[in-house]
Amino acid sequence: MEEYLSKLIELLVLYGPKVVGAIVVLIVGYIIIRFVMKGITKLFKKKEYDVSLQSFLRSLINMTLQALLWISVLGMLGIQMTSFIAILGAAGLAIGMALSGTLQNFASGVMILIFRPFKAGDFIEAAGVSGVVSEIQVFNTIMKTGDNKTIIVPNAQLSNTIMKNYSTEPQRRVDWTFGIGYGDDVQKAFDVLNDLITKDSKILKDPAPFMAVSELANSSVNIVVRAWVNAADYWDVFFDMNRKVYETFSKSGLNIPYPQMDVHLHQ
Repeated sequence: MEEYLSKLIELLVLYGPKVVGAIVVLIVGYIIIRFVMKGITKLFKKKEYDVSLQSFLRSLINMTLQALLWISVLGMLGIQMTSFIAILGAAGLAIGMALSGTLQNFASGVMILIFRPFKAGDFIEAAGVSGVVSEIQVFNTIMKTGDNKTIIVPNAQLSNTIMKNYSTEPQRRVDWTFGIGYGDDVQKAFDVLNDLITKDSKILKDPAPFMAVSELANSSVNIVVRAWVNAADYWDVFFDMNRKVYETFSKSGLNIPYPQMDVHLHQ
């Protein structure tokens, strides 16, 4: 018994301070991690990050801090962590190479959720598709087309291509090109178009509408018309003006020509 007690005392003298120090570091470390996570949570709420991104980043930061804490504690106990860290690094490299495309989509998704080039509800055009963004996920972005199709686009494609966001600005410019026949009165066409624009309450007065003869084409004299509207009224104004011009030009003696060709026969 005396021999066992002496060995136990030796072990306590040798490892006791290390164990006590490791326990103290572990407790203090968890307290610090708790305060850090509270600060990060407040920061995320202040920046108004996406809820799914907040949850993911909090979990990632929390696991990283805890892993670093446990590595430090085990090192204090005399456990060699060099080999273990090397194995984890090699495994991480192999997994990263195998999931390179997935990780690229993940990184792009995080950047999209942080910098917000678009948000849910925006109408965007990118990666060869267009539609309304219904959901932004970490790996993919889900869009809805005008005919109610669901498009799932990898985030890497959205972050590595030119993107048009039609919902960023509150106002949009509507462009039309109307053709009249050669010989028709251009000023009369201007007057008719001005009258239609003035009567349309959805077309804004400022900036002022613009119109001009844009081209002397093969079969028509083309008039370009540009007007500003609220973004939500864009398509209503666009389609309605086309109908009004078609109905009004014919009543005003203005012809809307179609492509034609003169054929001369020589004997």
